[in-house]
Amino acid sequence: MALDKLEDYFPDWREREALAESMIPIIGRLYRKNVVTYCYGRALHNQSVIQIMKTHRYVRQVAQNELSEFESFPILEALDRLDLGPCHVDIGKLANGYFLASDKKESINPEAYLRIECAEVLGSNKPPLKQPQDVVLYGFGRIGRLLARLLIEKMGGGEQLRLKAIVVRKGSDDDLLKRASLLRRDSVHGGFQGTIRVDEENQCIIANGNVIRLIYADSPDQVDYEHYGISSAIIIDNTGVWRTQEALGKHLQSKGAAKVVLTAPGKGNVKNIVSGINSGDLEQSDTIIAAASCTTNAIAPPLKAIHDEFGILSGHVETVHAYTNDQNLSDNFHKKNRRGRSAPLNMVITETGATNAIIKLIPELKGRLTGNAIRVPTPNVSLAILNLNLESEVSVGQVNEFLRNSSLHSKLQRQMEFTMSPEVVSSDFVGNRHACIVDGGATLASENRVVLYVWYDNEFGYACQVVRVVQKWAGIKYPLIPADVAKIGFE
Repeated sequence: MALDKLEDYFPDWREREALAESMIPIIGRLYRKNVVTYCYGRALHNQSVIQIMKTHRYVRQVAQNELSEFESFPILEALDRLDLGPCHVDIGKLANGYFLASDKKESINPEAYLRIECAEVLGSNKPPLKQPQDVVLYGFGRIGRLLARLLIEKMGGGEQLRLKAIVVRKGSDDDLLKRASLLRRDSVHGGFQGTIRVDEENQCIIANGNVIRLIYADSPDQVDYEHYGISSAIIIDNTGVWRTQEALGKHLQSKGAAKVVLTAPGKGNVKNIVSGINSGDLEQSDTIIAAASCTTNAIAPPLKAIHDEFGILSGHVETVHAYTNDQNLSDNFHKKNRRGRSAPLNMVITETGATNAIIKLIPELKGRLTGNAIRVPTPNVSLAILNLNLESEVSVGQVNEFLRNSSLHSKLQRQMEFTMSPEVVSSDFVGNRHACIVDGGATLASENRVVLYVWYDNEFGYACQVVRVVQKWAGIKYPLIPADVAKIGFE
């Protein structure tokens, strides 16, 4: 390559960097109107200049399609000029669509193209909900704090989910300060993106302007939420202590509580919902549901996709899972086998209920799957290995291309990401918002056997899935622009 050609890279970078900088205020302005922007499924709100540029680069690597800020910025500018109602807009896909359309119609401009693509939401200024939905976090552990971060981040114009309170058992005289500190700092996920103030007089945490009251109680039925101005609240129980219909029903005995979501597998007749798989089973008459486990949320999307496309005869799921709070730091008593041994020092074989849960989500797989788990000395991000026997012979390329396409264009695009990088490791997926990431570079296939390696952030990715379930249950539904979702048989 000629030297003068090489020297073109830096000026090109600076121009694209300037465009990414100019995108940020537009993205924020749209967000406050409840217009959420994406680029091939990756959210752009609250992203830095470099993160926006990396997202554009991601399109080349996974979507196998060039996309630069020179192409996406005119689309974003034109969107800003339109009178859009609440929606989710993918500027990457729109830019690609405009490029194809302009090839056919030389005179078409971005605004004219977008008026066609966004016709469904033009002039539709109806808010996502008639009034904000009150949400209460019952418990404030690993998942609870990540849910708090997400709920605060997703306030949008303020007409959506509104975190009003956190319920915990009082741990010390300076409990409020310690809880706020845990929200502010996280050893795995980094610092809170925003500002946090503590109002000790009113027992509140004020995060990015959101007033969140801290309430102390020893039991779900001991809180009068109405006393704190909270009504018809969705209670997200992230303690994992109560899992049956009867036990979780205690929440509904508290004034101001209307519905309960459990962030763990429900037992008995509690309905387990995995966003993207069976969220169509949610009914407004439901009062108690569960969001299943992180592993169930991770393996359900690829299993559903593969079974619908190729048919699964049998299989085994092995989960290589990060250690969790219920394990011991050093060897000590534990009611479950092996889990009493030191988590940071050992790989620990244990059971998983995820394969049994999958049968309830995909009944056709009953009797076809087995599963087990190994807890390993990492604090976050896990790996599921799906060893499957299919109804027909497949190749690595065939399986990977199907899963890549599904991650970009099917109704599972929020749940499933795809990577072909030969260098990724677990820490690369900390903070990933998908339920799972298929590692295409590790896929194996021989005749009718296929082995898939599926990463997942068992904390943050799972928390994102929980919020998606709560949003749907609250009645929040955004039109997707462009409406190009492939006709693949997913809910």
